[in-house]
Amino acid sequence: MQSLFKSNINWAVYLALVIIIRIVFFNISWYSYFAIIIFLYQFLLLFYAVNYVIPIRYLFGTLMCLQFFVGPTLAYNGLDKLQYFYYRMQLPEDQYFAYAIPAILCFIVGLHINAGNLKGEILNVEAIKLFTKNKMKLPYTLIVIGFFGSVASSFVSSELSFVFYLFGSAKFIGVFLLILGSKNIKPLPLVIVYGSIIVSSLGEGMFHDLITWIIFLGSVYAIKYKPSIAFKSLFVILFILMVVSIQLIKGTFRDEINGNIQESGMDALNKAYQENTKRQSFFNFNSLATSNVRINQGFIITNIMNMVPRKVPYSDGAEMMQIINAAILPRFLSPNKLSAGDLTIFIKYTGLIVREGTSMGISSLGDAYLNFGAMGGSIFMFLLGLLYSQVLNVFYKNSKTFPILLLFCPLVFYYPIRPDCELQTILGHLVKSCILIYVMLVVWRSYFKNADRVYHNRMVSSGV
Repeated sequence: MQSLFKSNINWAVYLALVIIIRIVFFNISWYSYFAIIIFLYQFLLLFYAVNYVIPIRYLFGTLMCLQFFVGPTLAYNGLDKLQYFYYRMQLPEDQYFAYAIPAILCFIVGLHINAGNLKGEILNVEAIKLFTKNKMKLPYTLIVIGFFGSVASSFVSSELSFVFYLFGSAKFIGVFLLILGSKNIKPLPLVIVYGSIIVSSLGEGMFHDLITWIIFLGSVYAIKYKPSIAFKSLFVILFILMVVSIQLIKGTFRDEINGNIQESGMDALNKAYQENTKRQSFFNFNSLATSNVRINQGFIITNIMNMVPRKVPYSDGAEMMQIINAAILPRFLSPNKLSAGDLTIFIKYTGLIVREGTSMGISSLGDAYLNFGAMGGSIFMFLLGLLYSQVLNVFYKNSKTFPILLLFCPLVFYYPIRPDCELQTILGHLVKSCILIYVMLVVWRSYFKNADRVYHNRMVSSGV
C-alpha cells in the first residue's frame, strides 16, 4: 500500500485545497465533498508521479473518480437542472454515493495492495537505452507494424480486426523507444505517428485514443526530461482546456462529419466551433451541462440501481459469466458470446432506450452492482483492481529479463483505464493484448534474450 500513501505528493498543497474547497463550496453535501477530495488526492498522486513512472494505477484511480465522482457531483449540484431529463441522475445523492464511494475505494485499494513501489510502472531507462542501442531498427519496425495493423484492421473480419487494432498500437511503443533510447529528439517519427491518430480522430469524430496516447506520450517524455512542477502545471492546464473544448464541440462536430461526407475533418471542426460560438454556447453552463454527461457515468449507475432489483432481479453472476466467456473464448468456440458494443444487456439493466449507433456501456461499476449488489459489487471491484495490479506485477517480474517489456503496458491498459467501456470489451482487450505480447516473446525470445545478455555483460563490466 506504500504506493497509495507513501508518495511524492505535496501534503501541504493537498490539505490547503481540501480546506479551500470546503470553504468555497460550503453548501455541497458531505457526500459530494468526500467524492471531490478523493478525486483530488488521486489526481495529485498522478501529477507528482509523472517524471518517474508510466502511471497506470494512478490513471485508473483518477479517471474512475472523474467519471463516477466528479461528473455526478456536478450533476447533483446544479448541472442536472440544465440537463436533458434522460441523462439526469435517477436516485438521490446519498443513495448513489453510498454505493459508488465504497466500491471505487475498494477498486483503488485492490490496485495498490500488492503494488509495492509501483511494480510494473517504473522503467529501467538505462536498460532500455542499451537495448535500443543494440536493436536500432526495432523502433522503426514497430512503427511499420503499427501502420500495417491499423490499415489491415479495416479489411478483416470483426473478430480479427481487434487483433490488428492491437498491432496498430505498436507504432506508439516504437515512438516511446525512440524517445527513451535516443539522445536527441527525433521529430519526424513522432509527427508521422501522432499525426496519423489526429487525422483518424478528426475523420471518425472519436478522440479517446488520441487523448489516451497523448497522456502516455507525456509521461514518457517526463521520465526522460524530468519537467518542473511549473511546466507540468502548465501542461495540465492546456491539456484540460483541450479536452473540455473537444467535449463541448464533439456533438456538433460529429453532426457535421456525418451530414457532409465530402467535408474534411479540419473543415468540419472549424464549422462546429463557429456553430457553437454563434449560439454563444461555448464555455457557458448550458454547454457544460450537456458535456457533463460525457464524463458522468453516474447517471447510468443510478438507472441500474433504479431497475435492480426492483424491476429486474440481480444477475447473481450469470451476466458476469457471459462477460468472462466473451473475454476469454474466441468466437469460433463461442459463436453466441457478447460482442463489443452489444446493447442488449445495457437496455435490460438500465431501462434506457438507446438508438443504434449510440455508444454507452454499463461499466465495471455497473456490472458489479447488477451481478452482486452493493456489498458484493464493492468486493468485486476490489478483486478487479487486484487483477489489474497482478498483471502489472507479472510484467514487472518479466521485465528483469526483457527490459523493454514495461513499455508495452500502455498497449495493454489504454483501453481498460476507460471507466465508460463495457467490461467484456475491457477484459477482452486485456486478455488478447497479453496473449499477443506473450506470443511475441515466444517467437522473438532469442532476440530479446540476446539484448538481455548484452545488458548483463555491460553492467558487469561497469562493476554494477
